[in-house]
Amino acid sequence: MYITATLHGCLLFCLSSPGAMEDVSRQKSEQSKDALCSPMPDEPPANFTHVRLEEYEPADFSTKELIVKKAREVCACNHQTIITTFCRLFPVLEWLPRYNVKTQLLGDVISGLLVGIVAIPQSISYSLLANQDPIYGIYTNFFCNIIYVVMATSRHNFVGSFGVLCLMIGQSVTRHLQLAGYSDDSTGSSLLSNSTSSSNGTSACDRSCYAITVALSLSFLVGLYQILLGVLQLGFVAVYLSEPLLSGFVTGSSLTIITSQMKYLLGLKIPRHEGVGSFILTWVDLFGYIQNTNICDLVTSLVALAIIVPVKEINDRYKEKMKAPFPIELLVVIVATVISYYFNFEERYKSDVCGDIPTGFRKPTLPDINLFSSLAVDAVPIAVIGFAMTVSLAEIFGKKHGYAVRANQEMIAIGMCNLIPSFFYCFASSAALTKTLLKESTGTQTQVSGLVTSLVLLLVLLWIAPLFYSLQTSILGVVTIVNLRGGLRKFSDTPRMWQLSKLDTVVWWTTMLCSTLITTEIGLLVGVCFALLCVIFRTQRPRATLLGKISSTEIYEDQSTYRQLSSIANIKIFRFESSLYYANKDYFKTVLYQKTGVNPVLLAAKHQKVEAQANADTGNRKSFLSTRFVCLKQAKKRSGKPPEDACPPSVDMHTLILDCGAMQFIDTVGLSALKETRHDYKEIGVQVLLANCNPSLRHRLREGGWAGEADSGGQLAFHSIHDAVRFAEWRYHVQQEESKDKDALQDAEDLNGSSL
Repeated sequence: MYITATLHGCLLFCLSSPGAMEDVSRQKSEQSKDALCSPMPDEPPANFTHVRLEEYEPADFSTKELIVKKAREVCACNHQTIITTFCRLFPVLEWLPRYNVKTQLLGDVISGLLVGIVAIPQSISYSLLANQDPIYGIYTNFFCNIIYVVMATSRHNFVGSFGVLCLMIGQSVTRHLQLAGYSDDSTGSSLLSNSTSSSNGTSACDRSCYAITVALSLSFLVGLYQILLGVLQLGFVAVYLSEPLLSGFVTGSSLTIITSQMKYLLGLKIPRHEGVGSFILTWVDLFGYIQNTNICDLVTSLVALAIIVPVKEINDRYKEKMKAPFPIELLVVIVATVISYYFNFEERYKSDVCGDIPTGFRKPTLPDINLFSSLAVDAVPIAVIGFAMTVSLAEIFGKKHGYAVRANQEMIAIGMCNLIPSFFYCFASSAALTKTLLKESTGTQTQVSGLVTSLVLLLVLLWIAPLFYSLQTSILGVVTIVNLRGGLRKFSDTPRMWQLSKLDTVVWWTTMLCSTLITTEIGLLVGVCFALLCVIFRTQRPRATLLGKISSTEIYEDQSTYRQLSSIANIKIFRFESSLYYANKDYFKTVLYQKTGVNPVLLAAKHQKVEAQANADTGNRKSFLSTRFVCLKQAKKRSGKPPEDACPPSVDMHTLILDCGAMQFIDTVGLSALKETRHDYKEIGVQVLLANCNPSLRHRLREGGWAGEADSGGQLAFHSIHDAVRFAEWRYHVQQEESKDKDALQDAEDLNGSSL
């Protein structure tokens, strides 16, 4: 009787409850609607087959054995090893025996002559920039070309005086001249403090002598640094000097060079400022002394600019149609020298001229060891910029003309071009951009053209140099400024750069402004640090998206970028486009929760709160509702939704797939973040799978204990997203079937218990 009455009461409860029938019908309609979107079709999916690839056994790695092996290779001394070593150290031994005189000699001779003609005025003008006498610039270009021919792998580079390096050399030389007590007048050679010079070991050395002593000591250190980098196979250091960074540095240095040459164009005698703010201080002095402008120098400079700039523009515009560019610089230098000589500009108008330029060669000398300690830091940025420019230009023209360039050998070659000439009164050099472009465009085939250029400079050293006595320094300043047009043109490229990459544009402007307004060395350092920070920023906050599937394919792409992508019901696919490491692990979790719309930590807390409240309510009513518990349980199954305050929050997915295709590596912190993510989602009933893991990432996961748990089916990671999706659908179907079996068994037990 009691059992019959209870069942009858349950039936009356279901029929008499307001909206009970509507809730039942609504529940059926929702179930039918969910069936359309469910990943589980009416027919169960085929059994899932996991793709397992057998890995090779890792080779036994022994550091000791590797060192011994390399040492044996290096120390092996036989006929073939000696020949190979010499051929690698002196590439001329490889290409010179194969030199084709009929097809290559004419192009090399023409190119060498043209480059030599252009190098004459630039050698003299860049000497002025490096705070040296004109003869030392010719020495530098002569010796460097000969050494580079023997040791270079590049066929097109021209190594000699480079404007940016000359600026940095001049700044270091000026600073040491001031410390030694020499006057700041560039044309004077008086010694202001004999006591100071004696303490530095220069009691018998005038200003010019001490300036070249500083420069050649600096060149020795620069060459030593570069050779060490090449021998230690550290050519990869150049990759940290990105193209926007180098471009911004060259542009900033070009502005500084133009500023330093303005006093020659105006004929002003102002002090040469060094250090922070030298750019602004120089312009302040230029405007402060503007009333002392030498009219002769100003007019000569304007006329030279009006002639050289248009002709060089014509050369650039019609370089493909012209067999050779017109040597307008040399022509202007010759004409200006003749006019200055016959009209006696030095005496009549007080114009500064080059003065005596000796002929022949000086006896070799040794660098001043006492200066090494003060020049060691100055040599670092010069060495870095020198080998960066040389290697960059060598690789550019090597790719263009289809031959291989060895970066480390290029570093050794440019190091020898600085080390050996330092004994012959030369300052630091590198590949010169304008003369390299001229050399390539005029048909050079090999470095034989460098020997021809050296012969042209040899003629100047032996006979022609004294003829440039009356050449005005203002003409040299014009030649220097005109050759910086390429660096200034970079300003017009910034709008296009901004469209392509905003971060690269910011790197360019930061490096350019710091190199101009602070110092060239600090500007380079700031540029490198800022560029590295930009790389870190890109990996710290990378792009993260949810993926969708293209219908009838196994292709998954970004839903926010492409249209006509369908989501997979109850499965979220998340792509993190960067490696996972300590700097971005917090951002990884934040953007994951944001994109999926599920924060497992908060949901788990809500679940615990609801369960605690439900347990408390159950305990309070257990004493007087025990007799009707079975009835209410059956009614709850057939009724509508429970009260909102007693319902735990729902999750619209059962599987989260992480696309690791963009992850190159993962550190211990990133691995811990993945484990925490899997544990947090497991607490709310969501499994986490990985897809597209590279072998190194899979090894790290295996070593970190990601695989092997029962709840993941023993799966480590899947080789494709589609493989992971199929596994998730198959597993969800299996779990659903198991849940139905458990519910049926529970219902049977309840009915058996109620019948009793």
